[in-house]
Amino acid sequence: MIKGQEQINLAQIRKAIPESLFKKSESRFLVSVAQAISTTALLAYIGYRYIPLTWYALPIWIVFDFLLGTVAMGIWVLGHECGHQAFSDNKLWNDILGYFLHEILLVPYFSWQHSHALHHAKTNHLTEGETFCPVVLNSKMGKIYQKTKDIIGIESFSIVQIFNVTVLGWPLYLLLGVTGGPSRGFTSHFIVPNKLFPSRMLLKVSLSNIGLCFVIFGLYKWAQATSFAEVMALYIGPYLVVNMWLTIITFLQHTDINIPHYDSTSWNWLKGALSTIDRNYPAWIDSLHFEIGTTHVLHHVFSELPHYHANEANLYFKKAIGDLYHNDEKPLLTSLYQSASLVGVEHKGDGVWFFSKE
Repeated sequence: MIKGQEQINLAQIRKAIPESLFKKSESRFLVSVAQAISTTALLAYIGYRYIPLTWYALPIWIVFDFLLGTVAMGIWVLGHECGHQAFSDNKLWNDILGYFLHEILLVPYFSWQHSHALHHAKTNHLTEGETFCPVVLNSKMGKIYQKTKDIIGIESFSIVQIFNVTVLGWPLYLLLGVTGGPSRGFTSHFIVPNKLFPSRMLLKVSLSNIGLCFVIFGLYKWAQATSFAEVMALYIGPYLVVNMWLTIITFLQHTDINIPHYDSTSWNWLKGALSTIDRNYPAWIDSLHFEIGTTHVLHHVFSELPHYHANEANLYFKKAIGDLYHNDEKPLLTSLYQSASLVGVEHKGDGVWFFSKE
């Protein structure tokens, strides 16, 4: 147990934050939705209108797609908030808006809402957690990772890991459950039943899949009407950047040399939720992403708190939990490189596990 965790409870933390900051305003949330969609659409139009679809312009398109995907990530964040019921007190309105915002980004809304709820329910549980669960250093996979790192060196290992996280991480997680909970093994967000999605989830998984099919069909018709190059430049490229950001955010909030994981002998919900870390995102990116990376510890404790109150609530939250708050002030790329260099966790006693410094 981390010092101080036995002296605080959820009710005490909640009481420290003004109740007004938990109140939801649908109109205020829709302003953020309009902002995210309009800025994404405007930037896409600028690219369509002024950047030629030629090989000579490829370097420009790469930079442009990074910017467009970074802006579009705001749409993903708001869909994620709907999945947490942070848009409205009406669950149906949350799901209608969240379904639209996520499906247009090829996120299976209901399926991911379910797996993400489990991620929040079992945060930093060594075996029952969901997404970016660390390997145990002396396990078979941990030994393979450590041997690989020893052979190719820390720099190459970190670069490979960053590629795995930012490029392969999202599709492999959705398709095969890679980095998911060890206790569940193979899972898929598209097939029912499996250990992550019981048979009762069939309707919601099917609705998620149907939405994806409509979007994919729309992309096909778009390419037919114009060209694949246009779809690649204005959708697929930015889509890959959105995926990059969502995996970076999740990876960095739960992977750090100073962040503990817990086995079944010591884990509880509050310890897991507080064992996350806020990172130092560039201000312009943090703003576009509605501060999801700099108020993430708060989000894990109060996921229903709306994003437009998060910065203010975070001030009260940090004061309430004191030394239990984790924050990293290093530049984002430095944090990403250092976290990617980590191999696996080892037992430090009392059911607490930390990443090895080797």
